[in-house]
Amino acid sequence: VQLQASGGGLVQAGDSLKLSCAASGRTFSAYSLGWFRQATGKEREFVAAITRGGANTHYLDSVKGRFVISRDNAKNTHYLQMNDLKPEDTAVYYCGATSRARQTSYVDHARGSLYDYWGQGTQVTVSS
Repeated sequence: VQLQASGGGLVQAGDSLKLSCAASGRTFSAYSLGWFRQATGKEREFVAAITRGGANTHYLDSVKGRFVISRDNAKNTHYLQMNDLKPEDTAVYYCGATSRARQTSYVDHARGSLYDYWGQGTQVTVSS
C-alpha cells in the first residue's frame, strides 16, 4: 500500500482545511487508517484514526469536536476535516495505515509503531 497525503496549506485561526490521503493497492479496506502530526521540535503525535469498516473512530482529546476523520473505501481515500483551526495545530500531518491495531483500542491506533505504511507529510500552518 502506498499513501499520498494532500490538502495542507496556510490558513488563519478559525479556518478549516480538509486533508486527503489516497492509497494504492487492493486491500485498502483491510486497514485502519490514521493521521499523525509533528510540530517543529516535537515528537510525532496521534491525531485521529478510523477502523476498517468505519464503525469506530479515535481522536486526540485536543481535536475532539473540531476534527472529523472519514474514509471512502470505493475511492481508496481517507480524509481529515479540520475545523476551527488553532495555531497549535500547526504541524506536518502524516497519514498512515495499520492492519495490527485492535479495532476498539485507542491505544493501539495511537501507537505509531503499529502502522505498516505511511504517506509523505503535508504541511498545515495556522496563523493567529
